[in-house]
Amino acid sequence: MNLLDFDAFSFDCYGTLIDWEEGIGRVLQAWADNQYLGLNREDLLTAYARHEAETAAATPAALYPEILEASFRAMGREFGVSVSRQWARRLATSVPDWPAFPDSHQALVTLGEGHQLIILSNVDRENFEASRRRLGINFDHVLTAQDLGSYKPSPRNFAALQRLREQQGIPPGRLLHVAQSLFHDHVPAQAVGLPTVWINRRHAQPGWGATPPPGCQVKPNWTFPDMAAFAAAYAQARSTASHGPLPGRRLRSRGAGEEDDGMLSPVED
Repeated sequence: MNLLDFDAFSFDCYGTLIDWEEGIGRVLQAWADNQYLGLNREDLLTAYARHEAETAAATPAALYPEILEASFRAMGREFGVSVSRQWARRLATSVPDWPAFPDSHQALVTLGEGHQLIILSNVDRENFEASRRRLGINFDHVLTAQDLGSYKPSPRNFAALQRLREQQGIPPGRLLHVAQSLFHDHVPAQAVGLPTVWINRRHAQPGWGATPPPGCQVKPNWTFPDMAAFAAAYAQARSTASHGPLPGRRLRSRGAGEEDDGMLSPVED
């Protein structure tokens, strides 16, 4: 298998392209400090991860802000401290403030040369749009938990991704799924036959952070420490193969006379 063997890349967003541990951890740490709990960010993220996974599985039709709020309250109960409505809403409305990883934009530009870019994310449409603007990229297709009525790692989400692949005429084996979470993405993606790239953002840190452990053995097809390394490996493979410019879609900046909103837009060759 070669990185040039694919027609499309699908991505998890939060944890892979957007730094959700920074966004969630900032609020949880401020709350814990306010309550004098003596917990560090890793303690909080680990506890929160478990409650978010349980809440998303139990209420698959809930919008993501509702998941954030309910998960925060459940975590508070674990620590024996009530989470006020003010604190719960602070986390529930924080998604637009979560930063993009510094390497995400340019990596997506590189990977978008000749490939469809697809999002499969545990989020609602409104909050994803805020994150998309931070990334500065127009994606070809976006599948959210709001669209699908379930949250990863539900098999329904990856069945929907496979249906999209078929609808777009992408042959089996030509869609590569890219994600940080083994639990949310790699286990269910490989269960439906999708090859995967692990963006191991936590390679220098112990533990699982804001994602639960995978719960079973899983072996991604490739592993990179970040999106920059993945994009560099792809660019090197393309250069070595001497393919030159790839056909299909590429991303360009808006030209003179077009509305300058800082976004990139797809154009046809």
